[in-house]
Amino acid sequence: EAAEITAYFVIAEALANVAKHSGASEARVRARRERGLPRNEKRLGDLLVVEVEDDGRGGANPNGPGLKGLADRALVLDGRLTVESPVGGPTRVRAELPWGSQNGG
Repeated sequence: EAAEITAYFVIAEALANVAKHSGASEARVRARRERGLPRNEKRLGDLLVVEVEDDGRGGANPNGPGLKGLADRALVLDGRLTVESPVGGPTRVRAELPWGSQNGG
């Protein structure tokens, strides 16, 4: 449940940023399960991956309070959040969150 809640907040915050700041005419949301490496490797098993991408002007600050807060939420779950937003666009926010429990659930 924690991964799903975090995914919701990532999508909601990223779309709010698109609407407020990007000047984008379009945004895309993707969510999927990715098979990861065995839990004792670099990635902890399967992942819930969510991505929000827009065609706006770019230049998003990953250290701003909204995106930094999302990165902190992902980190608490042993996940990660990445932001790609070169000036001129596009912007992509991607969260990789552990899927299921540490016991393979």
